[in-house]
Amino acid sequence: MSRLMMVLFSIISTSLMGAAIVFALTMGMDTLRPILAAASIGFVAAIPVSWFVARQIA
Repeated sequence: MSRLMMVLFSIISTSLMGAAIVFALTMGMDTLRPILAAASIGFVAAIPVSWFVARQIA
């Protein structure tokens, strides 16, 4: 299951990071610090999401 989780993590983290960055940019936060914070939040949020999705698939 950990191998499946890692494969899913690579896809889910990219999606969540991109969505968080787009959200930050649409809110008018266009400097480096908010964009990096949004990317970090998306990266960290992808860990439990990918674990949950892998558990549902396996």
